[in-house]
Amino acid sequence: MEFLYEYGLFLAKAVTLVAALGAVLVLIMLTTTRHRPERGELRLTHMSEELDALKHHLKEELLDKAAFKAYEKAQKAEAKARDKGDVPPKPRTFVVNFHGSLDAHEVASLREEITAILTVAEKEDEVLLMVESGGGMVHGYGLASSQLDRLRQAGIPLSVCIDKVAASGGYMMACVAERIYAAPFAIVGSIGVVAQLPNFNRLLKKHDIDYEQHTAGDFKRTLTLFGENTEEGRQKFRQELEETHELFKAFVGKYRPELDLTKVATGEHWYGQQALALGLVDEIATSDDLILKKSADRNLIKVQYQMRKKLTDKIAHSASTTVSALINRLVEKDRGL
Repeated sequence: MEFLYEYGLFLAKAVTLVAALGAVLVLIMLTTTRHRPERGELRLTHMSEELDALKHHLKEELLDKAAFKAYEKAQKAEAKARDKGDVPPKPRTFVVNFHGSLDAHEVASLREEITAILTVAEKEDEVLLMVESGGGMVHGYGLASSQLDRLRQAGIPLSVCIDKVAASGGYMMACVAERIYAAPFAIVGSIGVVAQLPNFNRLLKKHDIDYEQHTAGDFKRTLTLFGENTEEGRQKFRQELEETHELFKAFVGKYRPELDLTKVATGEHWYGQQALALGLVDEIATSDDLILKKSADRNLIKVQYQMRKKLTDKIAHSASTTVSALINRLVEKDRGL
């Protein structure tokens, strides 16, 4: 009985402790939520300052005391001249990253980032976009490309750098830029359209399962997962793909009229050096090269809009990322070194 009494007392204390901790956690979550922006948060990172700090640290470690003292004196004199207005301020380069998924939901952040830049950009400023995407939904990447076109319409120079991949919808975004950079082995191009789906109609018939689909309009549905597909539906589906491809080619041709679309709009992709020879990109360089080069005479500011995510959104994003990673691994396996 004494054991049961002590066990019951311990259990009561444990439950009380857990309940108290739960109440504290709920209070923290409510307080945090109350102070969070409703949609997201815009973050600015002064990349030039980070590079300057790195340079300062290395100089301090590598130079002797006299040389380092002279370096610091020159830096202070430059900063003083800039504060007095004797030296004009450096123009700004706004750096934006776009890591696209199949559904291009990242465009929700991109549109906020572009809007933020447009509100403060001056004529000397420019935008450097790092794209990494193998493409995906036509409407999603079409909207992302339209966001980049807002910069061009406003007269703000736009450059795009491709470190790994900008294919299909990714290249649709890249081609909007006045200048495209690519790493030597970045995957570029894939100006084509693809659609595929399984059909389980024979399997359903085998197990005596009926499937009904009712539409108003001859081509409300062309191909279906469970119904019996017709040749007429297949032809219409292929026609729609061809029409989308023609729109894709026209879009690329609008921004890069010098391209020979008969050569590059076949759905193939190329590596950076090959893409340069074909005119798909303008220069071979990595984003690290560009940032270091531009930091010499420009202020680099990274612009990132962080969307608030619900638990369901996080799960969906994780699933989308996993699918994208699996597809990319299959591509890499097919063309691995």
